This record gives sequence, C-alpha cells and structure tokens, in this order.
Amino acid sequence: MEVEFLGGAREVGRSAVLIDDALLIDYGLLTADPPQYPIRDPEPDAVVVSHGHLDHVGAVPALLKGDRRPAVHWTPPTAELARTLARDTLKLHGNSPLCPFSSEHVARLGEVEERHAYRESFDVAGGIEGEGYAVTLFNAGHIPGSAHVLVDDGDTRLLYTGDFHTDDQRLVSGTMARPDADVVICEATYADVTHEERAAVERRWAERVKTTIWEGGTVVAPAFAIGRTQELMCVADANDLTPYVDGMGIEVTRMLRHHPEFLRDPGAFRRAKGAARFVTGRDGQRERIAADNALIVTTSGMLAGGPVHSYLPEIRGSPTNAITLTGYQVEGTPGRELQEHGRLAINGTVRPVSARVESFDFSAHADREGLESFLDSYRDARVLVNHGDRCAAFAADLRADGYTASAPELGERIEA
Repeated sequence: MEVEFLGGAREVGRSAVLIDDALLIDYGLLTADPPQYPIRDPEPDAVVVSHGHLDHVGAVPALLKGDRRPAVHWTPPTAELARTLARDTLKLHGNSPLCPFSSEHVARLGEVEERHAYRESFDVAGGIEGEGYAVTLFNAGHIPGSAHVLVDDGDTRLLYTGDFHTDDQRLVSGTMARPDADVVICEATYADVTHEERAAVERRWAERVKTTIWEGGTVVAPAFAIGRTQELMCVADANDLTPYVDGMGIEVTRMLRHHPEFLRDPGAFRRAKGAARFVTGRDGQRERIAADNALIVTTSGMLAGGPVHSYLPEIRGSPTNAITLTGYQVEGTPGRELQEHGRLAINGTVRPVSARVESFDFSAHADREGLESFLDSYRDARVLVNHGDRCAAFAADLRADGYTASAPELGERIEA
C-alpha cells in the first residue's frame, strides 16, 4: 500500500491522502487569501470523506470535472454538510479562478455519492492488484457524522483518524473505536495542548454570559457554523440561556434534526433548537438585537466575515458588552488580531474594541492526553502524524516513547 500526502502534512488545512493512486481520503481546502488546495489534482477511482469541515471536504466537487465520476463515500451528515459548504464557497468565490468547481459539479455529487452508517463495511474498487479495498467508518467524536476511516487491502490495515475527540461533548460522544490497524495516520492539531476540563469551560462561559446580561450588556459569541454553533446552543439551554442564532449555523442546525442517530442526546438537541431564536437579518433586525441585552451566537468563528460583522460594530465600544471567542483563532485572522491586540478591522478601518474579550476552549479535537490515550492501542503499529503545526515534534516524542512514528512532508510518498 502506497500513501501519498497531497495536503494536511505538517499543516492544518487542505487534508488529502491518496492510497495507491486509486483511493483518496479527504479533499479539503486551506482557508487563506487566496484559498489553498491540495498540491495536485488526482484522478482516483473512489473517494472517502472523513467529515464535513471545509479543510477536509471543501474541494471534493472539483473531483467531478469533465467525465470523471469517482464514487464518493461518506456518512449522511457529511453528505449534507459538503453541499452546504460548497454552496457557501460558490457564493464567495464562484465567479473567480479561486473556486475550482461550479454548481454543476456540486449537483453531480448526487450521481456518485454513497452514504454509510458507522461500522458498516463496504467495498471500494481499485488497489495495486485491482482487488479493491474493504472500508469501514467509525464514530470519531468530532462533529456529527465525523469518522475514522479504516482501509483494508487484504495485506495492510490502514486507519486514518481524521479529526477526533476522545471526550464527550454535548453534541456528540467521544470516540470509543479502536479497530486493529497496521498503520495509523493520526491528526495532531492539539498535540502540545492540554484542554481545560469541559464542564469548567461551560461553567465559566455561562457565568460570563449571565453576568454580562445582568449588568445590561450584550454578548456576541462567534462560532463555527458546523458543530460549535450547535454545541453552544446545547450549553446555553442547559444553563437556562436563550440565544439568538445567526448565520450558516441555522441551516446546519435544521439539517442535523433529521439525523438524530449521529447525536449524543437527540432530546437535548431538540430542546436547545426549540429554545433558540433564529435570526433572519431582515429590516435592521441585527442592529436591534445587538441592543437587546442578549446572547448572540453567530458566524464566523474567526470573525472573517458573515453576520458577526453586523453585531461587532454595534457592541465594540462599551466595556459592558462581551465577545466570547469559542474556537481557535488562526494566525492572520481578525479573531487572532482581536484576541492578541484588542482591535478589529471593520469595513476596512481598524478600530479599538472596548468590549470585554475572553477566550473559551470548546475544542472538538483531542488534546495531548487524548492523542496519547488513543494511540496507546497502536503501540505495535506504524504511526504517521499529520494535520498539525508541530507534527514533527509530536512524532519525535512518540519515537522517544517507543513508537515507530514519523511526520510525512507535503508531497511525500510512503510505502505502508
């Protein structure tokens, strides 16, 4: 089995791993200016997608250009999220060379996709000997529908972890799957981080929201549309908070209602959805809500665009208000600038922010302890570390602990 890293090697973004030039796992993009895509355009026989985040699924429609029609395998939520993200990408970049696909390619997904439940093995054509692969998806505990991907060619069992979390979140349960594997391609996003205990994070966040509202302020909680928005809705409901919800997260929330089998507690999710107030954005609604002494959960999570830009100018000037950053802020994003320097570029002008700014670790990734606990089941396997800023350092630590581990470089081909 030959493995080629077309993206996601020693970086976070544009994940793409090609097996035997035949089976592609993930095909994402790296959010940057301009967006970055995998380093070459493969022509696989089949594609398996681990989950519905832009850096793993964002470029999949581009694989359906011309007469190419590889089968695309994923879970039902991932299938829905891929379309949501593709439509958003077309809205942002559809008429420019920055987008490698069109609405026609997105429509073709319906011709080639195959949806699978967890632990449902299926056969995929291809392979060096043409005998194909047996593939199985396992719950990865990251977002609804996220999966570990196990590929078995009859000689080698390769486990691609995708993004995963070993601890429970309100939205999804942590991964319990540890299928036998000879080779493990393991994410390392938070390989140098120890997450604060989730209950403590939730408690601090709810207290900040309640205190701000009690003092007469408004709280804006920028959140990723997929996973984080719904997680915050559940946390808010559990703490008797009624949020306004704005942005793409509304569409995702409505979609997930139809896939309760991929949620940890469908009843709690249904209650949280029923309690939330969805924003339409018509007739100055956002400006009125910003003055409404309320909690607002809205995209984008890194302040790069979306409805959050309607709320921040309204609340930034008063220290009574608060901005709660609930996800990692990538270097170079407006969120990182606000986090580190207390200022924000609004409509092309940099403005100081007097509102209180606090960060809360609601990460959906395993931290260092979670990664080590997961990999403890694979001490006899070969570990290939990817999807992180410190992949080489983590691989070195694993080797010092007795693992056979390395961090492939972008474009590298490895015989597994």
